[in-house]
Amino acid sequence: MAEWSALFKIGIALFAIVNPIGSVPIFISATDGWSAKDRASTANTVTLTVFLVLVTSALIGDQILDFFSISIPSFQVGGGILLMLIAISMMHGKQSHARQTPEEAQAVADREVIAIVPLSIPLLAGPGAISSMIITAQQSGGFWGHISLAIPVAAVCALIWVTLRLSVRIAQRLGSIGINIVTRLMGLILAAMAVEFIAHGITGLFPSLAT
Repeated sequence: MAEWSALFKIGIALFAIVNPIGSVPIFISATDGWSAKDRASTANTVTLTVFLVLVTSALIGDQILDFFSISIPSFQVGGGILLMLIAISMMHGKQSHARQTPEEAQAVADREVIAIVPLSIPLLAGPGAISSMIITAQQSGGFWGHISLAIPVAAVCALIWVTLRLSVRIAQRLGSIGINIVTRLMGLILAAMAVEFIAHGITGLFPSLAT
């Protein structure tokens, strides 16, 4: 089982990737005109969906890579590049199309699926978060190491739930400027994590560079 300090670091990185505060404006826009009860129900569904997607990625993500004959170093480089693109977009105060395409944004009109797509996937549990969990699971090693990753995932999902339930108050308190500042800070943290992923991947692909 991973140490608590390592799990804490994983949780911080995952929180930066998911960035629930940066998703508050989209959540409010998507649920505009809804009752407080409907918004609360949507927040519950989003939280549960994100938890299941990320835990599944941690548990069987490596098997999926094996099925497609993708090496971990290659996935680290590819995932790191994807995270960097998301980070750059966040530092410019924008939502990356790697997380939500214009077509997916248009789907907010469909109330029946809004909690799943696009709020859960790909807005919160997007390619960046999924890639991060698969890579982290590979580095944790062992069955209990994989299981322990449910702890930071659960912690982040709890923060997602609180953020979405308080989305209206958060938006009123922070304003658009405050949300942009938080998004940029999360983007900076995410960029640093992306560099780590890419560096480890390149070292794995070219071992001679590590000597």
